[in-house]
Amino acid sequence: MILELADIRIQPGQNAAFEEAIQRGLGTVIGAAKGFQGYKVNKGIESPERYVLQVFWDTLEDHTVGFRQSDAFTQWRAIVGPFFAAPPVVEHFELLTKSA
Repeated sequence: MILELADIRIQPGQNAAFEEAIQRGLGTVIGAAKGFQGYKVNKGIESPERYVLQVFWDTLEDHTVGFRQSDAFTQWRAIVGPFFAAPPVVEHFELLTKSA
């Protein structure tokens, strides 16, 4: 399993609209992608315009090729992109250890 970690900064005052948009985009677009396993969204406390999105994929290629190179990525960015203050910083991780 691969973890995609996206550090998202949105424009001030757009929290409610962004939170609706990200839920809609995850439920309708990313949730239908091949290799998708689940997600988590966390909102910053000290920085309320900062969100950390975690998406779990079967393989790296499911995200980088299957999703990012598809029309679904364009649909996703049309939903959440207008809220971005800057492009998200995205990195991928492999699970090393897990607690019970």
